[in-house]
Parts: sequence; structure tokens; C-alpha cells
Amino acid sequence: MSTPIVIAKKTTDTTQDIVLHSQFANRHGLIAGATGTGKTVTLKVLAESFSRLGVPVFLADAKGDVSSLAKAGTSSPKFDERLKLLGIESVPFAASPVIFWDLFGQQGHPIRTTISEIGPLLLARMLNLNDTQEGVLSAVFRIADDQGLLLIDFKDLKAMLTYVSENAADLKAEYGNLSPASLGAIQRNLLALGDQGGEQFFGEPSLNILDFIQTDSNGHGYINILAADKLMNTPKLYATFLLWMLSELFEQLPEVGDMDKPKLVFFFDEAHLLFDNASQNLQEKIEQVVRLIRSKGVGIYFITQNPLDLPESVLGQLGNRVQHALRAFTPKDQKAVKTAADTFRVNPDFKVDQAITELAVGEALISCLDEQGTPQIVERGWVMPPYSAFNPITPEERQVIIAQSIVGDVYDQAVDRDSAYELLQQKVLQQAQQKEADALAKQQSKEQEILAKQQAKEQERFAKEQQKAAEKAQRDREKLTQDIVGTFAKSAARSLGGSTGQKIVRGLLGSLFGKK
Repeated sequence: MSTPIVIAKKTTDTTQDIVLHSQFANRHGLIAGATGTGKTVTLKVLAESFSRLGVPVFLADAKGDVSSLAKAGTSSPKFDERLKLLGIESVPFAASPVIFWDLFGQQGHPIRTTISEIGPLLLARMLNLNDTQEGVLSAVFRIADDQGLLLIDFKDLKAMLTYVSENAADLKAEYGNLSPASLGAIQRNLLALGDQGGEQFFGEPSLNILDFIQTDSNGHGYINILAADKLMNTPKLYATFLLWMLSELFEQLPEVGDMDKPKLVFFFDEAHLLFDNASQNLQEKIEQVVRLIRSKGVGIYFITQNPLDLPESVLGQLGNRVQHALRAFTPKDQKAVKTAADTFRVNPDFKVDQAITELAVGEALISCLDEQGTPQIVERGWVMPPYSAFNPITPEERQVIIAQSIVGDVYDQAVDRDSAYELLQQKVLQQAQQKEADALAKQQSKEQEILAKQQAKEQERFAKEQQKAAEKAQRDREKLTQDIVGTFAKSAARSLGGSTGQKIVRGLLGSLFGKK
């Protein structure tokens, strides 16, 4: 059953409520108005109301003052004066259950995602790449997928870019021209994003977007508050992060159609950052997600100063609108006033464009969908007071809440598992080891070849020496034989001495001595 959420009391009759029906809260909405006109209070009133209905909320705290949702309000003369104006006797002051988040891990639990999960399209926008560079980045993602290399954190993407740059010639046939200039531009922009703190956004454990959808023991939805005061200094990172969250919700949540109340409500402060410098493809994706995500039970509320900050295709999908004062000092301001007035269903009791410039602080023009889903005529009303405090909580109070959080054990400790960086390092090491082994084998082969040649020469030299020694020995034996025979002959001649001996000698050696 749909529950009416009281947003304001009519200015002309504070006994009449201006309500937002929870059944149509997922038809999205807009909170607009100049600085200091009461947008933050309206945001807090809506967030508290959704939380009390059991609807979890996510919102970005751009100035640090939304942290006051975690602390019960107190009475003050100014507050009591507003209650009197609204005809309310008292307010049941109460704190809302909150979970603090921070991309930088300083004022809340760190929010991380992986390079692969955010994808080349959103990352290209974060890095401010042109179409050509975006194409090269997409090819890098494809190469990583084909080679089974997980892209988790910054160092993974850096290592992958280096690998592709060094092997561009080998990869060209399958993945096209991977321009060194484009790869260099991606690497430079990646370094710049890292210097802005973006490096901390990528890693594990990666955020499970469903952890935003939780209720406390009282059945109240948790209000997830993102510390965005520092994040606003890097608008590309802020906008891309919000778009990534929407994409994750769209992909993970089932279709539910119309419900009595939303599953989750998002408040996007500084909404113009989502669309500034967005490529046509990216803007079409944003519009598609905004159009379709309501069927997943998610309501999106944009907070901005000027309705002109949003594309008409998005503005036309916002059924619940709260318009605070605008100042028409310049032609551009006058155009914004006219645009804001034209988006409302006309109330015959006053001129909308004139009323927008006359609204007091805390007063707004409000138009929500009625019980049949039809836009109501615009009403002028005083926004209800919040149950929480107006002043931000102290850093010490914030740390106490963070320490008691239900998700602290899940996200506070970073994890660094083996991914593309480590695997590419191993590949480089293996290649270096293989080169060293090949060089060593080549050197050993060369040394063995030299040794074999030396051994062959040594054997040849030894054989020659052996042959020479054998020939010398043969000559020595022959000479020795001759010497022995000669000596024997002489000795025999001397020993014979007589005629018999002579005869014997002549008989034996006639050719030498002859007869006498």
C-alpha cells in the first residue's frame, strides 16, 4: 500500500499537506534552486522520510553538512519559529541510521571497484579521452580479456598499456593499429587521474552495490552518505563513480515493476557534473539507465541549481519536483526561470515564473504525481523541518559510527591478488630467464665447440707425435741392428785371426773380401 510522504505545508493554508506518494517515488525527481535557498534541508527531509519507510538511501555529501542526519536535532528559537509558522507543535527529533563512505577511505569506508568492472566507456570519460583514444583503450581491454589478464587496479592497467605498447606490431594484425600516440595519451591521463586520488578508487574488495540496500533492526532504511567534499575537486571521478553505481544497480537488480515503495533512492547532488562534457554515446547511456532503472525499483533525484543543467530527455522523466528560489539577474537566469516554470502544471492561483523569484528560504514550488500517477498542479509550500540536527557531526562522532558500522569488516582492509600486473611481471621474468637460458646454452654450445676443436687438434698433434715417435723408434731400431751386425762382424774377424778364419771370412763374406 502506498504511503504519503509529507514534504511541505501549503503556504496559503498550512493545514494542507503537500505529499509525495511512495508508490511513485521511483518516477524520479528534481530538487532545484539557487545557493542558500533550502535544497539541503529538502534533501534531508526526503532522505529521512524514505528511511523511516524502510527504504535505503544513497546521497552525496558535497559540503559535509548532510552528515547531520546521523544526529538527532534539538530545539532552538529559530526552529521553534518555523514550527509555529507550519502550525506544528513539536517534532520527534531522531537520528537516522547511516553508513559513511569515502572513495579516499578517510571519512568513511572505502569504495572500490575494479578497472574491468568500470569498463572502457566510463573509464574513457574519466580520463577525458577522445574517440580515437577511447577505441585504443577498448582494444587494450579486449586484449586483456583474450589473454586472461585481470584488470583490477591502476598498476594492472599501467602494466597492460606498457605490454601493448611494446608488442603493438605483433598485436596489430588482430586488434588493429594501436597508435603509440594514443597509448601515450592514455598513460599520461592515467597518471594525472592517479595524482588526483583516483588510484584509490580501483582495487579490491570491490563494492557490492547491494550492500547499499539494507535496513536496521527497527526496519529503517540505512542512509548511505558519500563524503564528496574532496571528491568534488575531481568532478570526472565523481560523475563517473555515480554513473558506475547506476549501471551496477541496473545490471544486478531484477525487474519488479511498480511497488508500494522503492527498493532504493539515489540523490545526485551537483547533477550537472553527470552531463558536462559527456560524449553522445555516454549521454545516451545515462538517459537509458535513468529511463529504465525505475522498473528495478530505484528512484533517482537530481539536485542542482538550474533545471537547464539537465538534458530535456532526462528532465522530462522527472515526475516529482521541488523548485526553490531562482534569481533572474541575467538573461540566462531569466531563461532558467522560464524553463523551470514551464515544467510545472500551471496553478491558476499564481504565476509560476513570478513565484519562483519570490520564494523565501525554505519555501518551494512543489509538484508530485498524484495517486493515479498524474502530475499535480504546482503548489507553493513551506518545506517540513527535518528530525535530525542542522549542524554536521564532529570527526570524533563520525569515527564512532564508522567503527560500529555493519560493513567495516568487509571493505576496510584492501586486498591485492595476482592480476595483470603480477602475471605480466611473471611473463617478463620468464622471458628474461628464457633469454638468459638461451644465451647460456648458446655460450655453452660455443664453448663446447671450441673445446671439441681444441681436443681434435690435441688428438691430431698427439697422433702426429706418436707417429713421429714410432718412426724415430723404427729408425733407432734399424740403426741399432746395423750397429750390432757391424760390431759382430768386426769382432768375429778379430777372433778368427788365422787362415781358417780367413777362409771362413771369405767363405762367408766373399763379396767383401774376395780370395787371396
